[in-house]
Amino acid sequence: MKYHHAVLLFGAIAAVASAENKPLRAVAILSQSDTVRGNVTFSQPSCTEPTFVEISIMGLLPGAHGFHIHEKGDISGGCGSTGSHFNPDKLNHGAPNDEIRHRGDLGNVVADSHGRVFTSFSDSVISLNGAHSIIGRAVVVHEYPDDLGRGDNADSRKTGNAGGRLACAIIGLASHEEEEWPCSGGGSILLKPFSLILLLASLIVSV
Repeated sequence: MKYHHAVLLFGAIAAVASAENKPLRAVAILSQSDTVRGNVTFSQPSCTEPTFVEISIMGLLPGAHGFHIHEKGDISGGCGSTGSHFNPDKLNHGAPNDEIRHRGDLGNVVADSHGRVFTSFSDSVISLNGAHSIIGRAVVVHEYPDDLGRGDNADSRKTGNAGGRLACAIIGLASHEEEEWPCSGGGSILLKPFSLILLLASLIVSV
């Protein structure tokens, strides 16, 4: 009987671990521009792994353009409605690899001589789950290069002096098989923490 309960205990832990590692995928289709178009795909294999970003954009001027996550998924008034950079930690603007940065600071995308961007990278700060999920927020492509907070004025530490907003898109959930969020902090998981504690306690007592 003890072995039976041990198996149940292990199974409960495995079920929760599996629920917490459900992959998520999100997509943003750029709009609000007559010339710039494209899409950005975000994927996160598990709750604790970096988010993989795939970018395909056309219609830009050749060169670098600031590329950020903004706080609001609202394009009712154009890209200006998306608010400021996503920055729940109230930090200064920086580069993607800086310790001090906005959560939405993704640096620059660089368009080739034909105005096209095809690139991908991983970022360990943005997430598709948890209290600071980027789902429902917005991607914004800017007119000028992001100076990554290295400029000599106050705007550098706020916006990177990236200029106007050329195109933007709301980040929408693209794939998710469960009815509930798979990771704690972004809602509930298949077994909520309190329910898990009760389950484990009952199994331990019965052993």
